[in-house]
Amino acid sequence: MNNTLFPVFLKTETAHFLIVGGGNVGLEKTETLLKQNPKINITIVAPYFHPSLISIIEKADNNVKAFQRPFEETDLMDKDFVIITTDKPEINLLVRELAREQKIKVNAADQPDLCDFYLGSIINKGNLKIAISTNGKSPVLAKRMREYFTEVIPDTIEDNLTILNEFRKNHKGDFQEKLNDLNQITQNFVPKTKPKETKNYKRLAFTLALSFLMFFTGYGLSTVVSFSDIKLGLQLVPKEFYYMLLVGFFAQLVDGAVGLGYGVTCATSMMLLGVKLPAISGSIHTAEMFSSAISGFSHYKFGNVNKKLLLWLSFFGVIGAILGAMALIYIGNQYEQIAYIILSSYTFIIGIRLIVLAFRKIHLKKRIKYLGFLGFSGGFMDAFGGGGWGPIVTSTLLAKGRNSKYVIGTVSLSEFFVTLAASIVFFTSLGVSHWYIILGLIIGGIVAAPIAAKLAGKLPQKAALLFVAALVIVFSMRVFLKIIN
Repeated sequence: MNNTLFPVFLKTETAHFLIVGGGNVGLEKTETLLKQNPKINITIVAPYFHPSLISIIEKADNNVKAFQRPFEETDLMDKDFVIITTDKPEINLLVRELAREQKIKVNAADQPDLCDFYLGSIINKGNLKIAISTNGKSPVLAKRMREYFTEVIPDTIEDNLTILNEFRKNHKGDFQEKLNDLNQITQNFVPKTKPKETKNYKRLAFTLALSFLMFFTGYGLSTVVSFSDIKLGLQLVPKEFYYMLLVGFFAQLVDGAVGLGYGVTCATSMMLLGVKLPAISGSIHTAEMFSSAISGFSHYKFGNVNKKLLLWLSFFGVIGAILGAMALIYIGNQYEQIAYIILSSYTFIIGIRLIVLAFRKIHLKKRIKYLGFLGFSGGFMDAFGGGGWGPIVTSTLLAKGRNSKYVIGTVSLSEFFVTLAASIVFFTSLGVSHWYIILGLIIGGIVAAPIAAKLAGKLPQKAALLFVAALVIVFSMRVFLKIIN
C-alpha cells in the first residue's frame, strides 16, 4: 500500500497550533486554520511577519498570539501541533526533532520527509466539509481538485443537510429502519449506472465499426501499395531499427517506472550494440527533446520553476551541450576506441553517483558557489555521454538542500534548451542518416509508456535509484570489458 494516511476531522477547539515562520507560507497556513475556525488557538513565532499576517493578528481575538523573534525550544510548551513554514532547512530540521522529542505532531511546508501529518485542500459547503490529500506528492493537484468540487457541489447542499438532519432526529423507528429510509431518500444523489447490456452493445458497435474502418483502409491501400512492396520496404529498414525499438521500450520502462535513467540507459544499451557514438547522443537528445518540452512546460505552468536558477542553468548548459556534442563528434570519429572507454567510464561514475543519491539523508541548505560551472558541466557531459543532465544537476542541487519541487521543475525545463542545442549540433554535423535509431527509440518509448505508468511508484525511491544504478554499472562494465578484450 503506497498511501497509508488515515483522514480524520479534528475538533480545533481542543487544539493549540504553533506556526514557526511569518512569511508568505506562514500567512497561508494561518489563513487556512482561521478559515476553518476563527476561534482556533494559534501561536506564531518568527523574526519577520508578512504585512497581511500582521493585519490578521491585529484583527484577531486573543486566540492568535505572535512573537517577533527566532524560535526557542520553550515555544513548544503546551502545543498540540507544529507547522513549520520557514525557508531555512536547518531551522526546520531542528524544530522537527525538538517537537518529536516532546511527542508533538509536525507539518513542514513542501518537505514531506519532515511531516507527521498533511494539511489537505478543504472544500467548505456549510456543514459539508471535504478534505483532499495527494499524500504530499502534488499540493497543486489537490488545489485544482478543490476548485473543481467547489464549483460542482451546489451551495444548496446545506439545505439538503438540514432536511436530512431533521428527518433523522424526528424518525421514530429503530436504527435499521432509519438507515433504510435515509438510503431510499438519498439514492437519487448518486447517478444511476447504465445497464451493462447497453455498455456491451456500444462496445460491440464500436469494435465492428473500427474493424470495418481498418478493413476499408487496408483494402484501399492494397490497390496502391502491394504486399510485395511492403515486404520489400521492410527489408530495406536497417536491422538497428528493431534493436532501437527494444532499447527505447526498455529505457522508457525504466524511466517511467522510477523517474530517471532514460539517457544513461539508452547510452549504455546502444554502446553494447555497437552503435556509433555521435549517433548515440544525437538520437537520444532528439527523442528526449519532445518529452522534456512537455515536462518543462507543465512544471512552469504549475509554478515549479525558479526563473533565476533557470537562466543560469540554461545559459551555461547550452554552451556546455554545444561543446560536448562537438567534442563527441570529433573524438567519436577520430578516436573511437578511446571515446568508448571515456563514455563507459562516465556512465559507470553516473551509476555510482545514483547509489550515493539513494542513501542521501536530509541535507541542510548550502550555498552553491559555481552554479554556472554546474550547468556547463551538466550540459557538456549530457551531450557527450548521451545522458546525465538529471543525475548531475538534480542530485547536486538536492545535495545542497534546495527545495525538491523547484529543483525538479527548473532542471526539467532547462533540459529542453540543453537537448535542443545538442540536437541542432548533431543534426548539422550528421544530418538525418540515423533516422531509424530516433524512430525506433520514439516508437519503443510510446509502447512502453502506459506500462511504465502502471509501474510508477511501485518501487520505493531508494530501491528505484539502486535498480537504475545497478543497470548502468553492469552495462558500463560490459562495454569496458568488451573494449579491452
